[in-house]
Amino acid sequence: MDPRRRRRFDGLLEEVLEELPPLVHELIDKVPLHVEDYPSQRVMAETGIGYREQLCGLYTGIPLTRRSVQQSGTLPDVVTLYREGILASAADGFGRVRTDRLRREIRTTILHELAHHHGLGEEELRELGYG
Repeated sequence: MDPRRRRRFDGLLEEVLEELPPLVHELIDKVPLHVEDYPSQRVMAETGIGYREQLCGLYTGIPLTRRSVQQSGTLPDVVTLYREGILASAADGFGRVRTDRLRREIRTTILHELAHHHGLGEEELRELGYG
């Protein structure tokens, strides 16, 4: 990815994070947020996506609604944002990415993946406008 595009994305990500409510910041403190350019081949195979630009984010972990004391020793929960997927999702029909649309896609992806942490599925998120 072009370093200028990465800097632009990361700068907007920081702005979006600053604007999120305190409750979301508390969640991010508990569920770390990682940013990568695109998903690995393993992640693509596990999620069944064919093109790396199709995935904007991924929650990895056990949702709060399915946890039990018997699950000690599991890996920590993580939210991963994929720059290429978010940029592709924010692009218009000509491939242009407006700042306001990119900010909205970043915000939506963060909230979408954190909702998975709380046990919401894809259908429920679509109904709420985050799918």
